[in-house]
Amino acid sequence: MDNGGWAKFGRFVSGRFSWLLLVAALIISGALMAIGSGQGASSAPNSLPDDAESARVTAVQQEFPDAGVAPALAVFTRSDGGDLTPADLGAAAEARARMLAVDRGVEDDPAGPPAIPSEDGKAALATVMFSAEMDGVPLNEAMQEVRAAARDGLPEDLTVQVTGGPAFGADLAAAFDGADITLLAAAALVVAVLLLITYRSPILWLVPLLVVGVADRTAAIVATRLAEPLGFALDGSTTGITSVLIFGAGTNYALLLVSRYREELRRQEDHRTALAIAVRYAGPAIVASNVTVVLALLTLLAATLPNTRVLGYAGAVGLLVALAFALLVLPPALALSRRGLFWPFVPRPGDRDRSVSGGWFRLASAVSRRPVLILLATVPILAVLTAGILGTRIGLEQTEQFRVEAESATGFETLRAHYEPGLSGPTTVIARTDAAPRVEEVLTATPGVDEIQQSGQSETGLTRWRVVLEDEPASAESFETIERLRADLAPVTGAEAMVGGPDAQQLDSRDAAARDLFVILPMILGVVLLVLFLLLRALWAPLLLIITTTLSSFAALGAGTWVSTRIFGFPGLDVAVPLFAFLFLIALGVDYTIFLVTRAQEETPRHGTKRGMVRAVAVTGGVITSAGVVLAAVFVVLGVLPLITLTQLGIVVGIGILLDTFVVRTIVIPALFTIVGRRVWWPSKLARVRDPEHVEPAADAQIPERV
Repeated sequence: MDNGGWAKFGRFVSGRFSWLLLVAALIISGALMAIGSGQGASSAPNSLPDDAESARVTAVQQEFPDAGVAPALAVFTRSDGGDLTPADLGAAAEARARMLAVDRGVEDDPAGPPAIPSEDGKAALATVMFSAEMDGVPLNEAMQEVRAAARDGLPEDLTVQVTGGPAFGADLAAAFDGADITLLAAAALVVAVLLLITYRSPILWLVPLLVVGVADRTAAIVATRLAEPLGFALDGSTTGITSVLIFGAGTNYALLLVSRYREELRRQEDHRTALAIAVRYAGPAIVASNVTVVLALLTLLAATLPNTRVLGYAGAVGLLVALAFALLVLPPALALSRRGLFWPFVPRPGDRDRSVSGGWFRLASAVSRRPVLILLATVPILAVLTAGILGTRIGLEQTEQFRVEAESATGFETLRAHYEPGLSGPTTVIARTDAAPRVEEVLTATPGVDEIQQSGQSETGLTRWRVVLEDEPASAESFETIERLRADLAPVTGAEAMVGGPDAQQLDSRDAAARDLFVILPMILGVVLLVLFLLLRALWAPLLLIITTTLSSFAALGAGTWVSTRIFGFPGLDVAVPLFAFLFLIALGVDYTIFLVTRAQEETPRHGTKRGMVRAVAVTGGVITSAGVVLAAVFVVLGVLPLITLTQLGIVVGIGILLDTFVVRTIVIPALFTIVGRRVWWPSKLARVRDPEHVEPAADAQIPERV
């Protein structure tokens, strides 16, 4: 859409009949909310590639007689840490009988073996089967009943903890149960407070907040309705991050539009004319910003991890809905509210625009006078911050996923303390029955294997082994043993052996995450660079912007890793955080540079590159800073969910947005543009605009013209 098209669009969404757009949007959103709501908030993310060997093992296990069930492990210990007495073992057996009486979705539910005492005599382990099909809320409710039944009537000095796969699934479901409402309320509160501070108006903040809130609920319903036909399964992590994206980006769009609207109200008598001009000039930057993030999110569809692909889909849908509300709903709402919406600081024609004579103008002028010194002082700091990730363990064990205490995690640690390391999560090997003797020879001879046991045969000619490893679960040594098993079993003729189980799944997820990072990160950079080329019609400006944004992203990842591990004490960095962090930091970080540089393009024809950038920083400084603080705060809100992964993502992205807002956009980019000069716009016609001579900063700052 050219300038003429944007002018027509601005008049359309701000005209006297624009209220019809507002009514239509409310009717459509209300109808969508009436027919359904967003789903998936109680589901755990699927972080295992569909074609991974461990995933194939899970699928093949459906061919065995005990298919469809998953074991939960009840660990009994004394509260004083002493040896279990015969009475304690009897109480454990009674507790297991009560657990078996609970409906767990298992049709053929054999009693199974009694509680197994540990070698040190301080613990007993009982197995209770759950339906493998149960997940989300039903699994959480069944697990709560099982845990309550286990404790009902148990002696005071005997404790029980239920862990294992179903228990972890139930605790994850509990973590996400009601998470969408909690996250929505927290995000709305943060945005409301920051908008109130930004606008200093008791009523203005309500309009953007209501528009963004309705956009979020509408996007949740649209994403849910389209997910199943498109082959996506939404989960709690995805819906939470998508809500944060919508609130953050939608509020940024509103801040940019309202800021330009207020600027134009100081020049225009008619508020609709001022709004039309604001849409005309802010609209292209908003669209460019949105398209950049949406295209970056769509690169996630090339990922191997299912939860990563789902986030790409849901985030793209959510931001497109946010864009529609920002350009089609917010302007009519502002038009209906009229100029008094800004009370008590109502902008009127003739008011002096202090944005180009205040603190941001003085800061930008100082940077333009000493750009080399500024770069020499700031770039090394960003480089040092990247070192924060050095020596950090990448990857979290299953027990390390929760930021708060979860019985599945504490029970797993108790299990480790009293039983063989690999017993808590044995490895599963499946091979053709014809090759079973040779497979057993390899399993027995492989270093790192402590115990093997055949655990079933299928009617399709497959044999399954339960393999206990010597080393701690999810340790580097266990991963090496898994890789060794796969390498040693591959040459066995006719075996078609596969290695699965918890350790194999974590290994496959880690490798897939590394692959996705190295494949998708260049795609994200390429997409963002292409958008900048098309938007700016220049060569050097996009390259400088992408380099500075990438450096800022690495600095944020290092600083965020250091904060999360050294200050918050998290055991490591989750494998999903680097890719998601780079995605949001690069795509959203470029948002602010788009807001800044498009305004610099607007100012350059009259004032030249150097003065144009100074004026762009001065005019956009307040709104971009407000937008950055809002977006950083909204991402930090992810910390209300009790999962380390989301908390780490919020920390890293929050730090990165603040770095980009206060350092990169304010200091580094203006300094680079000043050093390169008008050549930064080459080959566009702006490269031929020379900086004017003998311009007095004070006089220049008071010119309220609009280019």
